[in-house]
Amino acid sequence: MRERDVIKFLSEKLPIGDDCAVISLKKTNLLLTTDMLHRQTDLPDGMTPYTMGWRAVAVSLSDIAAMGGRPLGVVIALGAPEFERKFLEELLDGALACCDVCETKLLGGDTDRHSELTIVTTALGEAQKPVMRSGAHPEELVCVTGDLGRTAAALELLKAKEYEQANALLRFTPRLREGQALAPLASSMIDISDGLVRSLYQLGEASQVGFKIDATAVPFALEVEELARTQDELFEMGLFFGEDFELLFTLPQERLLDARRACEFTVIGRVVPKGEGITMQLGPERIVLPDRGYEH
Repeated sequence: MRERDVIKFLSEKLPIGDDCAVISLKKTNLLLTTDMLHRQTDLPDGMTPYTMGWRAVAVSLSDIAAMGGRPLGVVIALGAPEFERKFLEELLDGALACCDVCETKLLGGDTDRHSELTIVTTALGEAQKPVMRSGAHPEELVCVTGDLGRTAAALELLKAKEYEQANALLRFTPRLREGQALAPLASSMIDISDGLVRSLYQLGEASQVGFKIDATAVPFALEVEELARTQDELFEMGLFFGEDFELLFTLPQERLLDARRACEFTVIGRVVPKGEGITMQLGPERIVLPDRGYEH
């Protein structure tokens, strides 16, 4: 089964579908999320242990950000064929550094022998009113924080043995500040882990809407624009590759000015009725965007 087929199967039996599980507790809500990174698909050669530790924590904190939450703590489970002190020190330093930047704590975890290097992180957060994926409505704006394609660019730089620049790109900062600032304003939100287009389909499915994106408005990372040799490569790296971990959100037009005051972002399109599908305006053409993106 493909990853999305597994998720669909599980969604029929479990209350899943947003970036975090939401647990009501007294006058607030706890947010709980977990992520798994392993050597074959997530930790390529050339990625330093420090970057591995940072990124493992960051991907889970990004889920908290996507719900408009505040992080309370992170735990890590580490499996590896063998453990070396230097590797563990560097990985721990990266994890602690990410927690420090995000104003949260690494609380502990677990270790075990495993045939492949595997890092599992679980993050706990809190939000008075979590932002779900299901609140978008036609005529609202579609927006994104930051720029897109950094991980795709980083992997190209690793191939070119530009290790320092590549690792810097891979150590993204979760958009927690932006997520909390947008929480009272955004109607729906998701973090872009599987690519912009795939994330649009996930939002569209949850909200029962479509989207029309303006190709000229999409904020591609400078490194992507420098590395892409053709428009097709640019779109592949910035629209489909994934692991950008920026926030994709919808916003009522009347809240645009307040949102601009809250944080920086780019308006890339608008919400349309579901029957119009998910498309992109490219010059005089309106092209249908295929439902694909990053899959483990």
